Amino acid sequence: MLFSTREIEELFPEHQGAVHDSISISEVVTDSRKQSRKSLFVPLIGESFDGHSFIKQAFNNGAVACLWQKDKDIPAFLPTDFPVFLVDDPLVALQRLSYWYRKKVNPIVIGITGSNGKTTTKDLVAGVLESQYKVHKTQGNLNNHIGLPLTILSMDGTTEILVLEMGMSHFGEIEQLSLIAEPDYGVITNIGESHIEYLGSREGIAQAKSEILAGMSKNGFLLLDGDEALLKPLHRKEKVISCGFSSSNTIVVHDVFMTTEATTFSINGEERYELKLLGKHHAKNATYAITLGNLLNVPLDKIKQALRTLSLSGMRFEIVQGINGSTIINDAYNASPTSMKASIEVVANMHSFKNKIVILGDMYELGKESKQFHREVANVITNEIDVVFTLGNDAKEITEELHSRKLPTLAKHFYKKDDLLQELKGHLTEDTIVLLKASRGVKLETLLEDVQKCTK
Repeated sequence: MLFSTREIEELFPEHQGAVHDSISISEVVTDSRKQSRKSLFVPLIGESFDGHSFIKQAFNNGAVACLWQKDKDIPAFLPTDFPVFLVDDPLVALQRLSYWYRKKVNPIVIGITGSNGKTTTKDLVAGVLESQYKVHKTQGNLNNHIGLPLTILSMDGTTEILVLEMGMSHFGEIEQLSLIAEPDYGVITNIGESHIEYLGSREGIAQAKSEILAGMSKNGFLLLDGDEALLKPLHRKEKVISCGFSSSNTIVVHDVFMTTEATTFSINGEERYELKLLGKHHAKNATYAITLGNLLNVPLDKIKQALRTLSLSGMRFEIVQGINGSTIINDAYNASPTSMKASIEVVANMHSFKNKIVILGDMYELGKESKQFHREVANVITNEIDVVFTLGNDAKEITEELHSRKLPTLAKHFYKKDDLLQELKGHLTEDTIVLLKASRGVKLETLLEDVQKCTK
């Protein structure tokens, strides 16, 4: 049980039905199609739907109470004893309820934001901390003004640590999430170019990410990318821990070594760690997890073991088998110029493969400078990369930039996945590795599905 109807009576004083009977609520749902068990249904309103229209489906699927916008008529089919909490705005009420429940359970809260690496860092942090504590973390992409409250309301009442991913695309959104969650610890993984279309500049992105401080505990620590110049003003604040490769950071990453299966690195000239992820950028992400583990008294051996055995969410540098024994890296969950460059550099350093192919699709939400951001990706493509295939519209800029530099790398652009697939098949051999990287909307992972079908 999360709470009872009687417990939230003071939170929502206008109501009808058997609220005083203290009916148990085991989950909070916004999707009426979900089979639930003793749920509170929250009817959200969108541009093309109104959740109030689906109350009967929610009721049939297990809802035992609901929130309800005051100016909406309550359907006659609902039993008179069915608890209905009358609110001005169901979304605002959902957020208020999650804030109240966060206070009720009172876990240690860790908020994680940044342009790239939020989900990976969330998984790293949760993996390290759950070796010592009962941890609840953001699932999937539930990291916005609806997803974060639902994540909070899905944690068990005995949760000790809550790890929340915080996403945004506009100013004010991280501030709102921070005020709901009130993090005890905050993490800013980096400042990239994602959502620059809405925020105007990388300076604007840094400002938006810094909003995580709005609701943070005054006694908590803020961990951040110490190599990012735009975050330097935050270094002057108390209880800020900078992580990165520069020797001026609090936590310094050095001696990074990468195999085809893992990345090893040291921090501050002391302990050495092994991470089952590939790339220097992941070593930096791991320092946030290591530092939080130290702050929260997780034994060193448990920290190291957690990093060695971590599993990530799908489509994030997921290595799978392709046709003719080739190796495919599915990193197609999302992309920005920063993350695309980092992934290319990882592949370039995988020296055990004779042939290295990168397939790069469009990156979205880059605004009027999108073409230039795509061209700049070519700057990290060296002779170590044998083949570059690009797909989409602005991704063509990468190919054109490579042609202008007259590298021996084969570079071709495609507008259709089928055409790219046919060309790709001729390059796939046992000693070939292929990177798939693009924004989520490109759905580049469907190319992988087609390549795998060819193996059957």
